[in-house]
Amino acid sequence: MPASPSTARAINDRLALRHLQDEGPLTAGQLKKLTGLSRPTVADLVERLQGAGLVHVVGESGAERRGPNARLYSIVADRAHLAALDVRTHSVSLVVADLLGRTLAQATLPIEPDVGTGPAVEQAVALLERTAKEAGAERLHSVGIGAPGLIDPASGELRDTSGLPAWHRELVAVLARRLPAAVLVENETNLAAVAEQRLGAARGQDTFVLLWLGQGIGAAVVLDGKLRRGASGGAGEIGFLPVPGTAGLPSATSCDGGFHELVHVGAVTRLAAEHGRTGDARQAVRDADGPFLDALAERIALGAASVVAVLDPGLIVLGGELGHAGGELLASRVQRRLAGLTPLATEVRPTGLGDRAVLGGALLTARDAAQDELFASKP
Repeated sequence: MPASPSTARAINDRLALRHLQDEGPLTAGQLKKLTGLSRPTVADLVERLQGAGLVHVVGESGAERRGPNARLYSIVADRAHLAALDVRTHSVSLVVADLLGRTLAQATLPIEPDVGTGPAVEQAVALLERTAKEAGAERLHSVGIGAPGLIDPASGELRDTSGLPAWHRELVAVLARRLPAAVLVENETNLAAVAEQRLGAARGQDTFVLLWLGQGIGAAVVLDGKLRRGASGGAGEIGFLPVPGTAGLPSATSCDGGFHELVHVGAVTRLAAEHGRTGDARQAVRDADGPFLDALAERIALGAASVVAVLDPGLIVLGGELGHAGGELLASRVQRRLAGLTPLATEVRPTGLGDRAVLGGALLTARDAAQDELFASKP
């Protein structure tokens, strides 16, 4: 059954808006080429989008003759303002951006461990309010939040997780109550994977795993272009993975004895000390020599091999603070060691976005939500 005229117009408009988002500004002629639509159809949709306040003329293309087709059209970036938050154990980082995802203001605030839940939440909320005001964003349309812990797949809420500050969960609830905005929360590792797929080391890959190496250990699983969360939201909790070389076995309440025991920041600091390196784990990995990196790669490959055996992702991205610090030197060593543990060919790459991956994924989530609503609300 063919689409109705109104449905066809909506499909064409969204197609044009996506091209303007990804490749704009564009002329009507360029839109015609990219969409495959006729010239009259493109002229009609451009007029509609301008009337809806979603598109405006931002200049002219010097490569084409002067006239209507030479006008450059762009999405109206200030039609909506967005925010993204990266909530860590003892800090909050955030950006405020426009509808095209361009950063307007950013800030970071440490949250002291002994601060109570209420004061910690108020500090984070006040930081967002100040930064939004600085950016000229009087009203936020969508807010994306990345946090450690599990997301309930039924409610979309951050679960109450032992070992994490209570203010994390309360912050999400307070923002949802106090802001006239859509508040979206997702596990930090999952958001890092979203950003790596669209902007970073996994760009263009439909199937891959992001291995998060930091204070916590986890993985984000992308299969056939979709982020997979699992039945309870716990897909990728590989810190609990039983592996050789640990003191025991993990339990339902503790990942001690699991893969976490080998590769979290504290374990890597101790491994560095065994190789005569002092200081924090991140610095040790960044400045590492062959023997220490080889030993660390051996540990990482143990967990990665189990992931590969079950999922066969073809690509593993090393993220988190240690994956970023190790860069290509660590990734290449993990790939070589992994090749000796599994017959399944697997490329290993370092993060392409580093410390900005979680914020990048949170901002992409907020931008997608805003654009989905605004692009669908046109007359």
